[in-house]
Amino acid sequence: MRRVLLTGASGGVGTRLRKLLKPLYPELILSDLKPPADLRPDETFIAADLADADAVSRACAGPDGKGIDGIVHLGGYSIEGPWDTILQANIIGCYNLFEAARRQGVKRVVFASSNHVVGFHRRDAKIGNETVPLPDTRYGVSKLFGEGLGALYAHKHGLGVLSIRIGNVGEEPLDQRRMSIWLEPNDLVSLIRIGLERPGLVYEVVYGMSDNASAWWDNRRALELGYKPQARSADHLAAAMAGQAKLPPDPLGDLYQGGPFCSQEYDADKRAR
Repeated sequence: MRRVLLTGASGGVGTRLRKLLKPLYPELILSDLKPPADLRPDETFIAADLADADAVSRACAGPDGKGIDGIVHLGGYSIEGPWDTILQANIIGCYNLFEAARRQGVKRVVFASSNHVVGFHRRDAKIGNETVPLPDTRYGVSKLFGEGLGALYAHKHGLGVLSIRIGNVGEEPLDQRRMSIWLEPNDLVSLIRIGLERPGLVYEVVYGMSDNASAWWDNRRALELGYKPQARSADHLAAAMAGQAKLPPDPLGDLYQGGPFCSQEYDADKRAR
């Protein structure tokens, strides 16, 4: 697995992963709407709008047209947004990515799903990857679509696919909620390597989190696949609680795993059930 395409390479998570993946996959290819501001001479970049099927196909063919081995698909709109924005970037764009991967003979796809696929599960519930999804936003719905698309292309077309329901990626958890869902970048790389390298992988869903004592997720499947998280959110408790003290009250969001994504646009209590 030498030639790996990283979509969304100019975003916050993509910027972290560029530096961590390059030593592992020497022919790492970067893609996004625009190149990273700090693109280095030894990095290869292909501009592509995910909503443009031809552009995505060219990216999946590689810079010389000889194809690529695997894809880490971070690209898309990474927060809640208007329906048409989500539709173009995360739904049509995700379909274009998987279809181009199939046509170009890509072996593996690691799909960056999201904790917002299950955001309307309460925080007092421990859930696994078999739990009924309860997306909290149009964004969460688009990530659920991507998981389903990955399953289709894995079982019908033979791609190996790992969907990672990413919590919150960063050097440390920023508040109390993110103590439960924090994912340190090197631990994310460990999960990506399972998706790209584990023999016999067909289709799997795992949670993207580090070793978090307050986790709401049962991530045993990731551990069975060989995941060994190294970072612990408990080591950053003081910083997280300092961040929590700066947040405004959110009585509804604090009930659910999706936090403010759940309370945004919420009007269920105003309707007859």
